[in-house]
Amino acid sequence: MKRISILILALMAVGLLFAEVDAVILRRAKAGNANAQYKLGEMYSQGDGVKQDDAEAAKWFKLSARQGLAYAQYNLGVMYASGRGVEQSYKEAMKYYKLAANQGYDQAQYNLGMMYDNGWSVVQSPEEAARWYTLAAEQGHALAQCNLGIKYASGEGVNQDEVEAVKWYKLAADQECEMAQYNLGLMYSSGRGVEQDYKKAMKWYKLAAEQGSEKAQYNLGVMYANGRGTKQNYKEAMKWYKLVADKGDSKSQYNLGVMYANGQGVKQDYEEAAKWYALAADQADATAQFNLGYLYDTGQGVEQSDERAYFWYSLACEYGDAELCEAATNNRYLVAKKLSAEQIEKVRGEIEAWQPEK
Repeated sequence: MKRISILILALMAVGLLFAEVDAVILRRAKAGNANAQYKLGEMYSQGDGVKQDDAEAAKWFKLSARQGLAYAQYNLGVMYASGRGVEQSYKEAMKYYKLAANQGYDQAQYNLGMMYDNGWSVVQSPEEAARWYTLAAEQGHALAQCNLGIKYASGEGVNQDEVEAVKWYKLAADQECEMAQYNLGLMYSSGRGVEQDYKKAMKWYKLAAEQGSEKAQYNLGVMYANGRGTKQNYKEAMKWYKLVADKGDSKSQYNLGVMYANGQGVKQDYEEAAKWYALAADQADATAQFNLGYLYDTGQGVEQSDERAYFWYSLACEYGDAELCEAATNNRYLVAKKLSAEQIEKVRGEIEAWQPEK
C-alpha cells in the first residue's frame, strides 16, 4: 500500500507543476511572448493541460506567427489547409507555409512543394514543386527526398536523371520512407540509374513490404515465385500474394488462383483456384476471366456450366488483348454450340448489364 501511495503523490506533484507552468505560459503569451503564444496554441491544438479547442489554438498560433515564429506560421498553415479552427483556405495556408519556408523550415518547404505539385490554390507547377522539395530534401526531409526522386525519375519539373533519382530514393529509404524503399526496389529490379541487382531489389521490396506497402508485397511475391534475387519459394510467394489479395488486389488474386490450379506451394485445389479467379475476374482481370470461363467449361472446382463459361469467355475477350480475345472467342464458339438461342440471348443480356467491381 505504501508503494502505491508514493506513486499517487508523485503524480499529483507533477500535476501541480504543470499547472504552474501553464499559468506562466499564459501570462507570457498574454504579454506578447511569441514562443509562449506558440506553446499555448500547441496546448489547445492537442488538448494538453487544457480543453482541446482548435479556434483557440488558431488564435494563439496567429499571434505568434505575426511575430515571425516559423513553427507557428507552419502550424497556422496546417490549420488553414485542413479547416481546423478557421475557415478552410489553401490560399491562407500557402501564405503561412511560404513565410515559414522562407525561414528554412523544411516541413513548410515540403508542404509548399505538395501544393505546387497538386495545384492547390496555385497554378500547378512541377518546377516550383521540385524547387521546394529540393530545399526540404537538402535538410534531410525524407518525404521531400522521395518526391524529388520521383521528379528525377520521371523528368517532371527537372531534367530526367535516373542516377539522381536513385540518390534521393536512397537517402529517403535509409530514413525508412516506405515509398522510397519500394521505388528503390523498382530501380534495382529494372536496372534504372543503377546496375540491375535482383538481390538488392529484394532487400528494398522487403523493407517496404514489412511497412505495409501493397505494391512491394506484390512484387516480393513475384520475386519469390520466379526465383529472382532469391531461391524460388512458392510458399513465400503465396504468403505475400495473400496479404495483398485479401485487400482486393486483382493481380495477386489472379496469381493465387494460378498457384492453386497448378499446385505451386500448396496442394492443388481447383475450388480454391476458382474462388481467387472469381475475385480477380469481378475486377475485370481478363486472364482471370478466361481461366474462370475454362473452369466452368470443364467443371473443375465449380459446377459445370456452359452459360457461365460463355459469360466469362465473352468478358475476357472484351477486357483482354487481341491474343487473349482470340483464344476466348474460339472457346466461346465451342461452348455456344451446346447452348440454345434463348440461353445465349439471356447470357448476352447479363454481359451487357455487367459492371466491374471497383
